[in-house]
Amino acid sequence: MFILLINNDGTGFADHVEIAEGTTVERLFAERIPHGKPADYLIRVNRQPVPAGQVLQEGDRVSITPYVAHSIMWRPTRVLGMLRVCAVLDTT
Repeated sequence: MFILLINNDGTGFADHVEIAEGTTVERLFAERIPHGKPADYLIRVNRQPVPAGQVLQEGDRVSITPYVAHSIMWRPTRVLGMLRVCAVLDTT
C-alpha cells in the first residue's frame, strides 16, 4: 500500500512510498529516520498528532518534523549598537 510521506528533516521532501500492511507510525519512523529519536520530532498522520502504535492506512499523509534544527544554536550579537540574532554552528 502507498502513503504520502513528508519528511521535514534537513532539506525535506514529499513522496509516495510503499509500506507493508500493518506498518505502525513507530516502525515507519525507525525505517525512515534511523539516526533520530521520536521524542525529538512531531509526527502527524493526516495533520493530527498520533500515538506510536497507530497502524497506517492506504492513502495516509504522514509528516515528520524536528522540534529544533539539529546542531544550530541561536546567540544574540551586537552590530552597530543594534541587537540581532544569528545562527551559529554548535560544534560541541
